[in-house]
Amino acid sequence: MNATAAPSLSQVPATGATTDIPARLDRLPWSRWHWRVVIALGVAWILDGLEVTLVGSLGSILERPETLGLSASQVGWSGSMYILGAVIGALFFGRLADVLGRKKLFLITLAVYMAATLATAFSDAFWFFAVCRFVTGLGIGGEYAAINSAIDELVPARVRGRVSLAINGSFWVGAALGAGLSLVVLDPAVMPVHWGWRFGFILGAVLAVAILLVRRDVPESPRWLLAHGRADEAEAIVADIEKRVAAEHGTLPPIPAHTGVSMGARAAPRMADIVHVLLHTYRRRSVVALALMVSQAFFYNAIFFTYALVLTRFHGVADDRVGLYIFPFAAGNVLGPLLLGPLFDRIGRRKMIAFTYIVSGIGLALTGWAFMEGWLTAFTQALCWSAVFFLASAAASSAYLTVSEVFPIEMRALAISLFYAVGTGAGGFVGPILFGALIESGSPTAVAAGYAFGALLVIVAGLLALRFAVNAERRSLEDIAAPMTSTRN
Repeated sequence: MNATAAPSLSQVPATGATTDIPARLDRLPWSRWHWRVVIALGVAWILDGLEVTLVGSLGSILERPETLGLSASQVGWSGSMYILGAVIGALFFGRLADVLGRKKLFLITLAVYMAATLATAFSDAFWFFAVCRFVTGLGIGGEYAAINSAIDELVPARVRGRVSLAINGSFWVGAALGAGLSLVVLDPAVMPVHWGWRFGFILGAVLAVAILLVRRDVPESPRWLLAHGRADEAEAIVADIEKRVAAEHGTLPPIPAHTGVSMGARAAPRMADIVHVLLHTYRRRSVVALALMVSQAFFYNAIFFTYALVLTRFHGVADDRVGLYIFPFAAGNVLGPLLLGPLFDRIGRRKMIAFTYIVSGIGLALTGWAFMEGWLTAFTQALCWSAVFFLASAAASSAYLTVSEVFPIEMRALAISLFYAVGTGAGGFVGPILFGALIESGSPTAVAAGYAFGALLVIVAGLLALRFAVNAERRSLEDIAAPMTSTRN
């Protein structure tokens, strides 16, 4: 395993005082305050799930001449444009989240998402629809970096794994909402189809407005404030959190001894410093993180962005009933992180990451084989995917958890965005285009070959994790990766 390495020459401590703020945050009992923060921030994944599922359910509807008249390849391209926007948004906003703070960015990125998804409702041609999907992706990509950073820095270490997995798994709550919404807005008895798909995007924007109002009360990360020399603000925020938690639980647990860390202010790390950390100090961590992100992005995006096309073209499902088949799929994806998440804190990161990646890969390969042989109906295929993605959802969520906790605070958001961008760019951008072409060929064998390739990617990633992943369970973030300006006390 890649144990925490000593700081490189570019990581010399800056002048700063020893602080126990990280330890004070980690020893807090779970409280209503934590629930409010998790819900306010975690809804980002619900929005992403809503967006992706709504577009996935609309895939065949958008091929109709009375809507946008897209081809199957254009449906795939629109999915890839969303992913491309998410990649660029993650890189741009991820850097800003490390420089300007978590809170500013998770408000800005939500506003970008809100405006773009509203504009999508007014699309009148493929090019405008694709541009709107791209800008929507910009906002969602920025959300991943800012929010994963903030949540990990606010949640106690002993439950960080299960909380992170549950939040990332909530994507599929949004997927279920998107599926249910598609059944309503695509029902001709409710409204004409050429208006219904537009109304779905309008409702997504309305939901974003409500979330924006709730997020205003989430504080800035005290850890980020410390790293930027704003110790007084960090102390005030932590004191307020402790007051709220104590009012609910009474006397708080004592602060563990010898947990202070020296954190001093410094300018945002140079790209040369970041490259040194990624390619030298934590080289093995970087390899594992990249493998996890690339494989899960291909696994998910290739399959889910073309979900509706498989059901309609190979199983004869009516295009306005596709949403029904998303419910069992979404259920497996939500239950996986919820039920398996605690094991990532108890059994450990390395073993559980390897288990979920390898077994979900085997499951996908077997499902592809059964599909190729013609043994599956629309219903049994949905059940097979539900079982596979029960594990795959926990696996994918653990990839985001891994990236967000194994690098120093000064570059945490950027690290998340870099691995998200490279992984999603390689796996997520190519996947929908490739599977769109495979489906358009009409060959079950070709589609099954695509499934087999995705399965191979996640199995290899799981083996790498088993050998090199970090045992980060129940450890403080500063213990896993010391701040660039820190020395342990």
